[in-house]
Amino acid sequence: MSNAFYQPFDLERFPESAAAEDEYRNPFQIERDRLIFSYPFRRLQSKTQVFQSGEYDFYRTRLTHSIEVAKIGRSICEFLRARSEHLGEDFHIDADLTEAVGLAHDLGHPPFGHIGERKLNALMSDHGGFEGNAQTLRILTELIYERPGRTKGIAPTRALLDGVMKYKALHRECVGPDGELPKQHFLYDAQAEWRERVFGGETPPPELSSPEALNAFKSIECQIMDWADDAAYSLHDIVDGIHARYVNVGSLGEWASGRELQPAEAGHIDSLCRTIRENRYEPYLSSRVGRFVHGCRLVPRGGFLSERSHRHAFDLRIDDEVKAECRLYKRIALDLIFRSTQLQQIEFKGGHILEKLYHALASHCADPDSRGLNLLPPATQELIDQAETPADRHRRLCDAIAGLTDGQAVRTYKRLFDPDFGSIAELV
Repeated sequence: MSNAFYQPFDLERFPESAAAEDEYRNPFQIERDRLIFSYPFRRLQSKTQVFQSGEYDFYRTRLTHSIEVAKIGRSICEFLRARSEHLGEDFHIDADLTEAVGLAHDLGHPPFGHIGERKLNALMSDHGGFEGNAQTLRILTELIYERPGRTKGIAPTRALLDGVMKYKALHRECVGPDGELPKQHFLYDAQAEWRERVFGGETPPPELSSPEALNAFKSIECQIMDWADDAAYSLHDIVDGIHARYVNVGSLGEWASGRELQPAEAGHIDSLCRTIRENRYEPYLSSRVGRFVHGCRLVPRGGFLSERSHRHAFDLRIDDEVKAECRLYKRIALDLIFRSTQLQQIEFKGGHILEKLYHALASHCADPDSRGLNLLPPATQELIDQAETPADRHRRLCDAIAGLTDGQAVRTYKRLFDPDFGSIAELV
């Protein structure tokens, strides 16, 4: 059945490529499948979500988190299709597209979770910074099938690009008046061309001139992915935190006693404590996913691009009570898990590893005029050598480091700095 929600503008690919004559999938199903079978997607199985990958088999990794986000996003599409007065059988938000956006949304995250992102951004401060969402866009458009002499993305549609582009302000547009560099939420300056393609060559109106306004301008699929991401990690980080004993009845009670909570918030904490005592917290928190899905509704919007694409003719609205519950779980996770001494120590170690790797590899491999030891695989070094400017060479080096799994980063660090570690395996 045809779906009038999407038009040729949404389906344009970059670069344009024709489907096979016997192709049975629609363009969004093709993109989803290309993502699932890609190397960067598989590597997410060994990248940190909250706790370092490989510690225990029940903790979520970036891969399982991405699968959960994709499924929640798909469920939201199906719920809205069934319940929204604005949608119908032949006019609806494509669930395959939204699933692909969810699967792709964390492709650009480096090893060791958010500390890895912050550390690489600091290390790349003289060369355009590092941002996980910008790196996702870079992978999709330039790196995912890359080989020396054959640079290629997945030829994404405009709709997929727009869906994964959570932030649309460029790095240079986010520099503060005092020269302070942005810490997050930006595209690389070289990605201006992809923003222009997403906008179809149109110039944003004055009300979208600030970085904050640009970053808030999201397609409906991007909004759904964003909420699905919030739902997944706000609920499931708590589950993993309880498994790991960072969150328990005692720590929750102590946390709550030091704050002025609304009655609904106190009720959620009481329910959580009760389910922990009864050892049924995981099904309880999993059941909240349905509440987070059912709290969604569509509202029409006008303005920039709304005449060219239905993807920008609607906003996602979340019920206030559901948003408040999500914020509560985020606060609990931040205070009891992410700010715990144990996790802060692990973050420090991950940042230390990335900093040492970056400086060692940059000093030997990033400047073709003063090359030192051959510390990188030949294919990776060839890509760096082909870059024309110092910023491009450091970007290539950053690609290699950001693409490492947690285990690869640790093993590479040991090969370079641990005298008792004798493996000669290559950095991959």
